[in-house]
Amino acid sequence: MVTNTQTNPTAVQGCLDDLGTPLHDVTFVIVDLETAGGRPGAQGITEIGAVKVRGGEVLGEFATLVDPGCAIPPQIQRLTGITTAMVHDAPKLASVLPAFFEFLGPDAVLVAHNAPFDVGFLTAAARDLEVPWPAPAVVDTVKLARALVPRDEVRNHRLGTLAAHFGASVNPNHRALADAQATVDVLHALLSRAGSLGVTSREELLSFSAKVPAARRRKATLADGLPAEPGVYVFENEDGKPLYVGTSGNLRTRVRSYFTASEKRREMGLMVDLAARVTPIPCATALEAHVREIRLIAEHRPRFNRRSSRPEKIAWLKITDEKFPRLSVVREQRADEATYLGPFRTMVAARLARDAVHDVRRIRQCTTPIRAKGGTACVLAEMDRCDAPCIGGITQRDYLDLVSRLRQELLNEPGSIVNDVEARLARLAGQERFEEARAGRDALIELLRGLDRHQRRAPIVNNPHLMAARPRRGGGWEFAVIRHGRLAASGASRPGQDPRLTIEALRATAEAVATPPAHRSAALEEETEVLLRWIARAGTRIVETDAPWVSPRDAATRYLDDLDPVVRRAHEAAAVESRLLAHPGQGRATTRQSSSPRSNPASRSRWE
Repeated sequence: MVTNTQTNPTAVQGCLDDLGTPLHDVTFVIVDLETAGGRPGAQGITEIGAVKVRGGEVLGEFATLVDPGCAIPPQIQRLTGITTAMVHDAPKLASVLPAFFEFLGPDAVLVAHNAPFDVGFLTAAARDLEVPWPAPAVVDTVKLARALVPRDEVRNHRLGTLAAHFGASVNPNHRALADAQATVDVLHALLSRAGSLGVTSREELLSFSAKVPAARRRKATLADGLPAEPGVYVFENEDGKPLYVGTSGNLRTRVRSYFTASEKRREMGLMVDLAARVTPIPCATALEAHVREIRLIAEHRPRFNRRSSRPEKIAWLKITDEKFPRLSVVREQRADEATYLGPFRTMVAARLARDAVHDVRRIRQCTTPIRAKGGTACVLAEMDRCDAPCIGGITQRDYLDLVSRLRQELLNEPGSIVNDVEARLARLAGQERFEEARAGRDALIELLRGLDRHQRRAPIVNNPHLMAARPRRGGGWEFAVIRHGRLAASGASRPGQDPRLTIEALRATAEAVATPPAHRSAALEEETEVLLRWIARAGTRIVETDAPWVSPRDAATRYLDDLDPVVRRAHEAAAVESRLLAHPGQGRATTRQSSSPRSNPASRSRWE
């Protein structure tokens, strides 16, 4: 039997400022089953009772006896009052179950007292009868009660005890509908208590029953007043020192999640315990939030941030500025006349790249400065792998010509180095020196990765002004002003708004960025990499630029496609994204000057 006390409920439109789905907008279906005992399955259910509520109002009830297909044991008859004769003419579960699932609906939260029992019977019956299980979200009022009602307040958490404690309007009597009605009142009482601990949404309720310390739940008030918009959030201790920096498209939603069971990281629990306040930094775009996060982590080194907290781990391959230059691995770029290649993800990667060059080019490897003739040749000269400038084996002019050719190869034409390395690897393989060949291949890949990063970043680090735009979901555009690899401004235009107004405002208010030494970024390398990935995504358009966007014709990326499966997969994914997201008929960007031999710069993760 199904009765509807509200045949046409009024739809309520949730507010975007709310956290998730507010509890007053959530539809709950409170269910109770009576069974003939035994194991869960298509046989055994004798009665189903359910009440549908939303916002404290009853929307409908579902109640029916069910023929279990077996005799009801005497002890069950005495407990429930349901006899075998009563269910003799009742419908079979095969017809009742689909009707109940229809009553449940697609979005309701299923509630039961000791939910594993009821849900276990329902899922087993659905499996046996081959009826699709709707897989609703489930709330167990027993678990809620154990978390919210201490044992010094009630002797146990049985339904009858809780119903009496909270003054339920219906006394549970082991009949399905009456027990479900009593559970409705118990649920509302428990939700009232949970609300005092900051549980105000469907999402928070579903995670509430897990074990989260009460002290941590009480700190959910730190999220009060935070804006529901994109930005950066900073957890701070009592002294105002940042503990953790993060970003989110909805600051209030993300910060509140730290005080629920959805946050399972042990170190984040410790961080929340130490936190005294949360400082929000609203941002115009997600890109701006990402960049601000990088800068704040680099500046404050928060204790609980691991990612991005060690920018000094990167390394560079340096062609030194000496009388007889050599290749050196360094941690940072200095304001000198040397040539820096990279960045490489680690010192080890940079050393492997240097080894790959040393294997096929006769540049010196000794670190002792060469001041005059008369030195002692090293073993590399004896092996004819170096022209030995240390003993006058080559003039300075000829040596500088050799270094100049090497610099050109590394910057713009790595093909000849790749060919020479691969020829060496083939010789090693032919001699069955497979381990050496594999190590040489790995070194070549690291070299090409570093050269590829250098080539991809050059168009923005060498550009004094670049403005790009991306379409936003729902309409409008987001813009970024990039100067020498640093985000100088970010903004967005609303749907239907003339984007030229935003462009003019950003151009006028963007940060003035001093010109860094040649080929150096004015920002942290991670920030530059984030900006480059943003530009490289399908759909991004160059609005204006002070320098052309160019890449070497013999770019390192073409060789990585063949050698590095990680890069090949990334390129394939970028190509798919371009096909799916391209909008060829959606406007045209205005550019001062732009040229590139590739339609879309390589779009890859920070360190492949």
